[in-house]
Amino acid sequence: MAETAPEPTEDSVSLGVLSDLIGYRLRRASAVMASDFSRALEGTGIRQVLFGILSIVDANPGVNQGTVGRMLGIQRANMVAPVNEMAERGWIDRQTDPSDRRAFILSLTAAGETMFARALTQIRAHEANVLSDFDSRDRQHLVALLARIEAREG
Repeated sequence: MAETAPEPTEDSVSLGVLSDLIGYRLRRASAVMASDFSRALEGTGIRQVLFGILSIVDANPGVNQGTVGRMLGIQRANMVAPVNEMAERGWIDRQTDPSDRRAFILSLTAAGETMFARALTQIRAHEANVLSDFDSRDRQHLVALLARIEAREG
């Protein structure tokens, strides 16, 4: 009876060309960030999309809902559910836009401000944890490089 070769371990398997592909590395890094983000914010009800919306509304009280979606790359129809969710939780105040009665303007409620501040504290700790091997210069450089890639969108 022929012996079978032992199953290779993760340490012994080559990624091949993947090890040199930026897209692969970005996807894997994104997965690590997303997984730790979820762990860090577990139990808060905050997901990445909700935090993104809260962040833009916090920085731009009275911003048009469609503008928030465009800034985050979220299609108009896909903005309805998260905004409804945050309105139901009492985090977002949604009013009809006086300049366009078909649109809504968004502002954070006091509960939304509290949730945003709490989530931001936890997110800063999450990023410090994941990027603990990076000094502040490394972090700034990484953000600048990612922004250059993002600027190519469209």
